[in-house]
Amino acid sequence: MNRRESFKLLGALGLVSLIPVKTLGAILQSGGEICKEAWASLGKFTRIRYQFRYIEPIANLPKVFIYGDSVSIGYTEYVRVSLKNKACVYRLHTNGQSSDYFIPRMEALRKKMFEPFLKGGWDFEWDVIHFNVGLHDLKYLAGNKLDKEKGTQVSTLEVYEENLHKIINYLNTTYPKAKLIFATTTPVPEGADGRFSGDSIKYNEVALKVMKQYPEVVVNDLGTFSIPVLKAHGVKKGDVHYNAEGSRLQGIQVAEKIANAIGVTPVECPSAATIQAQFKEYESKIKNKRK
Repeated sequence: MNRRESFKLLGALGLVSLIPVKTLGAILQSGGEICKEAWASLGKFTRIRYQFRYIEPIANLPKVFIYGDSVSIGYTEYVRVSLKNKACVYRLHTNGQSSDYFIPRMEALRKKMFEPFLKGGWDFEWDVIHFNVGLHDLKYLAGNKLDKEKGTQVSTLEVYEENLHKIINYLNTTYPKAKLIFATTTPVPEGADGRFSGDSIKYNEVALKVMKQYPEVVVNDLGTFSIPVLKAHGVKKGDVHYNAEGSRLQGIQVAEKIANAIGVTPVECPSAATIQAQFKEYESKIKNKRK
């Protein structure tokens, strides 16, 4: 009897609720060290950054996956703490980049972490996948540098639309039981390097047109939500990124959308200072171990 069958039996007997959460996690992760090692091998971020640390699956909690760009990296931890003891929240092991990266990077994760590709690996299914692509599609590059004067746009609107169809078909085929939440692209301010202000609106219009064809996909209009957040909590003028409080506000909003999908109530999110202190403590320990 495998782990999944064991928990089905326990559930049928009404015994799961009698087992402490930590014990459930330990039972589910009998191959925990194997999974930790596999996760660490996915890339440098998984070994050094707090948002990318290994998260132990807890058997009786929903499994949530976040795919996104650097903006999503910023809000990931605030989603986690807002859903503490409500869900296990994972994120892609790196920056999601543009839409053409989506399927290859999802497949890389699946083949690295999940059974049967990894013996003793993860055997759960995603309950929710919250995903976003766009901010890297609309940028202009000359070589590997942002350059909206001499560069070429990564994905035209037509390519972006085509890729979104491919992404949703992939998710529906590969993770048919997962509830899908698509987040609209966050705003591009005036003066941004390699990006034109207003392009996020054009790309979101295309995305919303695509999503109308897939009623099973919930739309999280993070783009509209983030307009005042960027004005109040942008890192600096012309930057598409957010300071800690901005990421916190986004994380709370994303957590609410996810919570609604799995039928739970988020908990109060700690202050940005509290989470930033956790970042520093974790990453300081990693640095000390490397010395």
